[in-house]
Amino acid sequence: MQHFPDETDSRARVNSADTVPGVRDMLTKLISLPSISSASPEWDLSNEPVIRTLGEWLEALGFLVEVLAVPGQPGKYNLIATLGSGSGGLVLAGHTDTVPFDDKRWQSDPFTLTERDNRWYGLGTCDMKGFFPLAIDAARAFSASDLKQPLIILATADEETSMNGAKALAEAGKPKARYAVIGEPTSLKPVRMHKGIMMERLTFEGQSGHSSDPALGRNAMEGMHEALGELLALRTDWQAQYSNPNFDVQVPTLNLGCIHGGDNPNRICARCELHFDLRPLPGMSMEHLRQDILHRIQPVAERRELIMEFEPLFDGVPPFETPADAVLVQACEQLTGHTAHAVAFATEAPWLQKLGMETLVMGPGSIDQAHQPDEFIELSQLEPTVKILRGLIRQFCL
Repeated sequence: MQHFPDETDSRARVNSADTVPGVRDMLTKLISLPSISSASPEWDLSNEPVIRTLGEWLEALGFLVEVLAVPGQPGKYNLIATLGSGSGGLVLAGHTDTVPFDDKRWQSDPFTLTERDNRWYGLGTCDMKGFFPLAIDAARAFSASDLKQPLIILATADEETSMNGAKALAEAGKPKARYAVIGEPTSLKPVRMHKGIMMERLTFEGQSGHSSDPALGRNAMEGMHEALGELLALRTDWQAQYSNPNFDVQVPTLNLGCIHGGDNPNRICARCELHFDLRPLPGMSMEHLRQDILHRIQPVAERRELIMEFEPLFDGVPPFETPADAVLVQACEQLTGHTAHAVAFATEAPWLQKLGMETLVMGPGSIDQAHQPDEFIELSQLEPTVKILRGLIRQFCL
């Protein structure tokens, strides 16, 4: 854990708050600091410059700022900035990383905030660096002496890849608060549930041999063909058993994504590998799903005398749900005029829930613009976001 230098003179704090830029200048600065996270090392970058910049602004506003290195992830950091004290309070959370980009498909520099058509364009404008200046602007209206419960601004690392930043916080048991809003782009409509994400790898290894005599080998591709049938049958069973009308796609899904095997038509296939994707509904256990898969696939491998490997491609994101009658859900519905709904994309919400916080996802910008060339945030979303966040701060911190 690292701390920013302490400012002991309260008058200096007041004066330094004047140095915190406005919303546009803050976002201009954040967009100019590349913080891509990627499984490909040639793309992956540190998020430390973004974390340090946010920390300087928040400390100038009187927040106590902690910077925490993500274990095992060099160059990756989380930030916890706290104004006030108490056992409850509100977390306004977001991730500091972006996805990679194709500059040939952008009309303007992805790292330069560009205004046109009543929009701000730039990599991360909606997903989701744009949330931080608005949260900071909302916080400007309050001082520690105003608050009966703490206001916490949380910034995480690597949401777009491993979510290791949020996982590290859950393992560390911080931050502690009663409520949390994650400012992912939802067009300022509250989201109280989303599906989980599982990406799995199944491999069969047999024995190669001359194709003229099947008895000379053990065909891994034929075994995989049988396994595919079992997986699709399992999908049918799950979809008959589980359904949630809050989602556009009301059932859990299983997608057969890619398959590779063999090396020549006249050789018995010795190895075959399948990657597939699962999207479980709230209430479905990822561990139980993996056990169901093993129960159906292991007999195939044993019967065909194939060596089997089955493992996650990454740890996965659990499904998330906050009850419709939760205090935070009702507050956000009242402030926005929208009923909380479900989305297909996943967030860091499950890990904030593990910390004991009532959690909801809601922020400016549309998910339709996320991960796209010419990513943008509508200027019409800025003022309403600040107003809504100030309403939440008043309700849960004052």
